[in-house]
Amino acid sequence: MNEPSVVTAKRAWMCLLCGWVYYEELGAPEDGIPPGTRWEDVPEDWECPECGAAKIDFVMEQL
Repeated sequence: MNEPSVVTAKRAWMCLLCGWVYYEELGAPEDGIPPGTRWEDVPEDWECPECGAAKIDFVMEQL
């Protein structure tokens, strides 16, 4: 019998001001955030690399 497949949701967070997307699996290495970093673990003072928006200005999208 085949085992049920487990689907792991990929999470992404989009900036409401400019549309830039933070993908947890990719991180933002150019900003010091390594791949695989969960959104919850991104520092609160982190800013959008495109427009400087605050972390609070992002919304989660499940892919």
